[in-house]
Amino acid sequence: MAWLSPSFPVGAFSYSSGIEWAVEAGDIHDAASLTDWLSLMMTDGGGFCDGVLFAQTHRAVCAGDSAALRAVAELAAAFSPSRERHLETTAQGRAFRDAVRSAWPCEAITMLDAAWDGPLAYPTAVGATCAGHGIALEVALPAFLHAVAANWISAGVRLIPLGQTDGQRVLAALEKPIALTVARARAASLDDIGGAVLRADLASMRHETQYTRLFRS
Repeated sequence: MAWLSPSFPVGAFSYSSGIEWAVEAGDIHDAASLTDWLSLMMTDGGGFCDGVLFAQTHRAVCAGDSAALRAVAELAAAFSPSRERHLETTAQGRAFRDAVRSAWPCEAITMLDAAWDGPLAYPTAVGATCAGHGIALEVALPAFLHAVAANWISAGVRLIPLGQTDGQRVLAALEKPIALTVARARAASLDDIGGAVLRADLASMRHETQYTRLFRS
């Protein structure tokens, strides 16, 4: 709960995962369209991909398999569909690792540092830490994806804008897509990673040239 809290110092509030461009383009304009957009991002986009990477990282740490951990970490860093998405996941990954190394040190962080010295994706950092502290995958993964969804909604609430009650309605509507994604991600392999949300990927690419921006992605 502490690691996935909005107050944990990873800067999640400054990223919108392309939602800012989608609002300006008119794709997202109310609670219903935000729900539809985020449901697809969760089940067929970044949510599913990050879920698989999280699960595979967790398993590699639990197995003490440094080679598998390096493979997951490298793939996670390479698979970002845009420059801003890469910034979003690696900046948060680095910030998360630095914070837990100082306040919640564990052998898994040392193992991760030894296995991979490149850009660190956010799901890799969180997955390794959860495994290192003995938090079971069936508990950690839904908590992680719930936090990701909550941050997306927070961006939408500020950008559309929506009231806080509408934001909670969107979160309630995403509970089923989150649960479905958790089940799929736990059963998936790295070969299953892939997305089908081209408009969302385009949004993350076009955001960097957006004239007026509140968010970094």
